[in-house]
Amino acid sequence: MAAAPREYEPAAARQVIKKAFPAVNDISPRKDNRAIQELRRHEELLGYAYQTLDFVQTPAYSGKPLNAIVVLDTEGEIKGARVIHHDEPILLIGIPEIKMHEFTDQYVGLKADQRVTVGGKSSERRVAVDGLSGATVTVMVINEVIMKTAHRVGAELGLVEGGGDARPPKAELRTGDFTERSWEELTGDGSVRRLLLSRGQVDDSFKGTEAEGVDEAAPAERDEALIDLYTGYLNVPTIGENLLGESQYQWLMSELKEGEHAIAVMASGEYSFKGSGYVRGGIFDRIQIRQFGDTFNFRDLDFHRLSDVYVDGIPGFSEMAIFIIRQQYNFDPGTPWSLELSVKRQTGPLDSEFAVFPLEYQLPDKYFTRPEVELTEEEWLETQPLWVQVWYQRQFQVVVLGIGIGVLMFILFLQDWLVKKPKVTRWIRHAFLTYTLFFIGWYALGQLSIVNVLTFVNSLISGFKWETFLVDPVIFILWATVAGIVLLWGRAVYCGWLCPFGALQELVNEIARKLKVPQYTVPFAIHERLWAIKYIILLVLFGVSLDSLATAEKMAEIEPFKTAITLRFDRSWPFVTYAVLLVVINMFTRKVFCRYMCPLGAALALPTKLRVFDWLKRRKECGNPCRLCDHECEVQAIHPDGTINYQECHYCLDCQMTYFDDNKCPPLIVKRRGKRRGHNAPGHPEQIPVTQVT
Repeated sequence: MAAAPREYEPAAARQVIKKAFPAVNDISPRKDNRAIQELRRHEELLGYAYQTLDFVQTPAYSGKPLNAIVVLDTEGEIKGARVIHHDEPILLIGIPEIKMHEFTDQYVGLKADQRVTVGGKSSERRVAVDGLSGATVTVMVINEVIMKTAHRVGAELGLVEGGGDARPPKAELRTGDFTERSWEELTGDGSVRRLLLSRGQVDDSFKGTEAEGVDEAAPAERDEALIDLYTGYLNVPTIGENLLGESQYQWLMSELKEGEHAIAVMASGEYSFKGSGYVRGGIFDRIQIRQFGDTFNFRDLDFHRLSDVYVDGIPGFSEMAIFIIRQQYNFDPGTPWSLELSVKRQTGPLDSEFAVFPLEYQLPDKYFTRPEVELTEEEWLETQPLWVQVWYQRQFQVVVLGIGIGVLMFILFLQDWLVKKPKVTRWIRHAFLTYTLFFIGWYALGQLSIVNVLTFVNSLISGFKWETFLVDPVIFILWATVAGIVLLWGRAVYCGWLCPFGALQELVNEIARKLKVPQYTVPFAIHERLWAIKYIILLVLFGVSLDSLATAEKMAEIEPFKTAITLRFDRSWPFVTYAVLLVVINMFTRKVFCRYMCPLGAALALPTKLRVFDWLKRRKECGNPCRLCDHECEVQAIHPDGTINYQECHYCLDCQMTYFDDNKCPPLIVKRRGKRRGHNAPGHPEQIPVTQVT
């Protein structure tokens, strides 16, 4: 059943139509599909307009579908395209809307059946449009919804050839085997499929049309069945012979010519699928078959009476029939098809409204085979879901990110060996932070955000879909890595090694130290209380997101990540000023934002108590009397008593380098000096006791 058409009141939608066809003075829905608007100048048909959300609901980066208006002329050429609603955070408060409109303007002049890709080079088989830096996933979704719906609508209107998908090789039936099946088994495995329509469902389908209220059921009758409809494909012996019996099945197969197919249609209820049209004009006007976007009707010559069904357990039906799908329709039994039932409501002596209800049918795989077709890499990719295409296009980023994560795992598992070589460890750490900033952050745009956490929680509430998160491979891989890291080591590893903005702050602070910029330490009593700020911010954002995720995403601008990393400081001055201010403050005391304001850090800190490993070593002297690591810890994650607060630690390994350095760690220095003095040194267990004589 076609979706209810959306109103064309928004100014943006009308602007696109007027820009495409300035002379249009009549916008009205088509009778056979009200989601498609016909654009006319008086009686002259100029083109068509539709909203993509009426045809596809592909989730974008936010997890919600976006809506665009597309205008086609009568030759199937796109005359206008513009996104009129979206929930993309990067476009709401990041990239200017004009950039997105410039992107969609590239579709003007393209044919509805052309293959279009984002990025790359144009070829004979495809047209490449320029992407939008910082919104790769979003523009790929925009491309898919515009071109997929343009092809689908263009094919439905006869403006371009074919349906939305290329036809696969025709299925070959397995007709040699027969297995006895009951009615319950046939309906259970999908051999026979059902459509149950209540009177209330049908009444609701006419809301918003001129037929609203016509022949409407009383409130007490809304749940009554108008029709209980079943259909099954009969050429397969296990289905056909079980339904018809051996003799009737053999007769039917003898009647069919090569390339012809038979289906059974059975129903009960007050609404007849036959109607009376076939009696008057020889056409069954209430049912039709749709496949590949094509429809085919049945005439009286395609009809055979089905007087009895032999399968065990079948319910009673008020009418049953066999219909023949003729050769000219090129029907493919292995490809999904639908039996469409039309319900008509009379609105005047000559006027009426129709609602169409599809009974979807897919022949079970065990009944057919399909020849394999060798596809080129490009053709294969076009058949894959959007998230697969994105992963394929970003495979370089995926591979390099995977190598980086592998290197980090190597560092973590060999940390006790590495920290004994402080210069090597510091060189490795600074090199990895540079990789994190330049590759993960500024190149691959892999900056995680509290918005990701809020979107994930919201999806668990409203309906989780893997495709929502798989559509950005870099973010998905990072989140999968973080999930494992938090359980094994806590938040520390992400915040200290994989966060691009954290890497930017640390590298800037290292440069400032080289330039002798004075460093300030926040008194521990104040520092300890400032920790609470990020948790308060997290609670506020979470609470707001339960009411409005879009509002929470705007408030999440307290994170400077979009400005500093995703948009590389290419943004309006208030955002840039805020991000730069945080970086400048960081020059005097390390990672102020991370320690006190970051809601993402707070979210990752909460499950840190569940971590498996405590690999940061401490001595009994730590805190009393030795407080060297406490004073050296740049993020002040070591308490005065010597214990490490893993919820605030960034895993820089500085304390571990001190721990193993017998030229720096006071307990080790005392131990080393004791060894030099020999066994009779003071304090050794074997020393000769001395007694003071007075």
